[in-house]
This record gives sequence, C-alpha cells and structure tokens, in this order.
Amino acid sequence: MEYYNTQQRKLPLPEYGRSVQNMVDYALTIEDRAERQRCANTIVNIMGGMFPQLRDVEDFRHKLWDHLAIMSDFKLDIDYPVDIVKKESLEVKPDRIPYSPNVIRYRHYGRFIQDLIKIAVDYPEGEEKDQLIKYIANHMKKDYINFNKDGVEDQKILDDLCELSGGRIKLSAEVYHLVEQRSFGPRRRQMNNNNQQKKKY
Repeated sequence: MEYYNTQQRKLPLPEYGRSVQNMVDYALTIEDRAERQRCANTIVNIMGGMFPQLRDVEDFRHKLWDHLAIMSDFKLDIDYPVDIVKKESLEVKPDRIPYSPNVIRYRHYGRFIQDLIKIAVDYPEGEEKDQLIKYIANHMKKDYINFNKDGVEDQKILDDLCELSGGRIKLSAEVYHLVEQRSFGPRRRQMNNNNQQKKKY
C-alpha cells in the first residue's frame, strides 16, 4: 500500500528528505556494530554532500553528526567523532541547513536524488559506491512509478541516471536489473540465447 507524505510520520529534519531518514532508520536495525558505524559514516557523507556550499562553514561537520543523532532519536549506538548535542537541550530547535536553490531537472525524482547522484559521481570506486548507485537507481524507479502508474522499463531509469550524472554513470538493463516495485503484467522478454546472467540490483 502506498502512502502519501502527509500520511507518514513527521520528519525531525525535513531538509534531508524522507530517503535520508529511511537510511537512518535502516542503520538502527543493523546488529553488527562495525557495520552500523560504517553505515553512519556513509549517511553523514551523503548528508554533507547535499550541501557542498556549506562545507567551509565552521562546525558544519559537527552539525551533521548532531543531526544524525536527532534523526535517530538518539538511539543510534555508534562511536560519534564529536560530542553530540544532548536530547534534553532540544527545547531549543537545532540550527537548520538551508535548502539548496538548485534547479530540479526531473521533478518526479526530486532534488534529493539529483544531489545524491552528484555525490555518487565523485565517490571513491568500490563496494560502497556500487551500493550507493544501487540505492539511487531503485529509488528512482520507485519515484517514477509513483509519478506514472503505468510502470517503466529499467533502461528508462538507467538512461535518466546517465543523463543526470552527466554521462558518468552508465548502466545497461541487459546487465543490471532493478527491483520490481509492483507487478505490471507480463515482464519484458529476457535475452536468454547467450545465457548471459543478469546482476540483480
């Protein structure tokens, strides 16, 4: 069942969007402490990358860790690299990070995805970057389906990802298969003649 944002719980820090909040919620479910720490570091890097114009602002990085703690309702058990704000001190609302004035090319994907793609493009090569691109592509498919109930071919999503990345993220639906968000009837015929296996995203 799909829920509109108005039906979902209120975001503690809406400037980061529901997708980052979902990442924080996921981090809370990770049992392995080392993996949970790595996930938290990745989330903070993504949060910082959404506001590159503020990287030189004093205590910006400290503020990001404060915000991570707030978004987890202070339940994220990790080794914070800074002394985070105390929950009881939040009678006064934390400093907000202003929205970016950047133009959104495809409104159904939203500013968050556009910003996240910029982060992924410059992210160091490796498994973490692959996981980030995987998350972006599947989230784009979900956003597109919410926008257009008739469904969408994986290649359309991957083409949009390529365009939004300035041609720096190029994926093929013959190799990468995105998660099915819902059933739309018969699936696209697979090319089995060459027995090429698809790498599932």
